[in-house]
Amino acid sequence: MQLGIIGLGRMGGNIARRLMLNGHTTVVFDRNTDFVSALEQEGATGVADLPALVAGLAKPRAVWVMLPSGAPTEETIETLSQLLDADDIIIDGGNTFYKDDIRRSQSLAEKGLQYVDVGTSGGVWGLERGYCMMIGGDSAVVKHLDPLFAALAPGMGDIPRTKDRVSDDDRAERGYIHAGPAGAGHFVKMVHNGIEYGLMQAFAEGFNLMKMKGGENLPEDQRFDLNLGDIAEVWRRGSVVSSWLLDLTADALATDEPLDGYSGAVADSGEGRWTIEAAMEQSTPVPVLSQALFARYSSRQQSLYGDKLLSAMRFGFGGHVETPKK
Repeated sequence: MQLGIIGLGRMGGNIARRLMLNGHTTVVFDRNTDFVSALEQEGATGVADLPALVAGLAKPRAVWVMLPSGAPTEETIETLSQLLDADDIIIDGGNTFYKDDIRRSQSLAEKGLQYVDVGTSGGVWGLERGYCMMIGGDSAVVKHLDPLFAALAPGMGDIPRTKDRVSDDDRAERGYIHAGPAGAGHFVKMVHNGIEYGLMQAFAEGFNLMKMKGGENLPEDQRFDLNLGDIAEVWRRGSVVSSWLLDLTADALATDEPLDGYSGAVADSGEGRWTIEAAMEQSTPVPVLSQALFARYSSRQQSLYGDKLLSAMRFGFGGHVETPKK
């Protein structure tokens, strides 16, 4: 199957690579011509602008936009809407606010265009591990795109099947779901990222507590000089808190236990805020998720060791950089 891809950064480029490794063809564009050239050498068709990308695709065209949320995505989709024909498909795979998906879907439908939102998790490891995807859009359109989603997803892998699970649809077990109509995919991904904040904050606070156990504010006979790298490693093996985030924590501590390479000014990319806003609209309590978001704000004023660990985890799974200290 053929796919146009716009935005070849941390995830877009590897999405193209994974598709090509699975027999699909790609037409790619990025303002950074080095990214385009690199993918051309790997078999992609590189183009210099959006009109050329549209011209290089067979009908019905499918174009995946993998750009930062807000203006970059909004402006690109608006331009595409003027270049594409009826029944062509625009896919937004970035971290867009779900209400924008609903609005776009309705607006594009008036032009006869199809719109699909794909909440995409996998970060810089997606080429190797595959991408977990939460998809919103019309069922027939999602079904048409299924060969692409199946190629990008992790597949069954070696994860044990859930006991007593019964379903006629095995897509969830293969790493992707059709969550519902336009906006549903990004809504589920938004909540996923809100939960991610909470899990990361729990690890950060726990390791910060253990780090401070050796502090001078305690009586000398109550201080422990704990090996945090060993603790992260042993928890990876049989512990109920074992997880990919703990794996990344262990990696970071093995390389630099003091975490001197991080300031601890932890950035947030918007989804945590949107999760809290949704909770307020729905009168649904999310005290852990909201506190995790506020902790990131606090880290930009006065950082703790745990905040550095948050930054290390974010860099580990997504290549995210810290917020510069003011």
